Amino acid sequence: MLDKIEHVLEQYVRPQLSEHYGDVEVLSLEDGNLKIKLLGQCSNCPSAKFTVEDVIESEIKKHVQEVRKVTLIESVSDDLLEMAKKILSHKKES
Repeated sequence: MLDKIEHVLEQYVRPQLSEHYGDVEVLSLEDGNLKIKLLGQCSNCPSAKFTVEDVIESEIKKHVQEVRKVTLIESVSDDLLEMAKKILSHKKES
């Protein structure tokens, strides 16, 4: 089933995301709940929720009926985390 989901993403979703310098990664599929992460410019975008609902979830559900829900897993990028660590360690030294 993950191959089918990847095909849908490649065919219908990624072309739209790439217009905004973004991408999507499948994290897991459990009991009809597909967990994804947005990448590139789409990660942590204020419109991410709408992108997931209007673009990703609608296309996945249209082509893969076994998927009942698409959940966006949001996380802090490694670059942002490193920057925060540097700022905080600098403040401690002051």
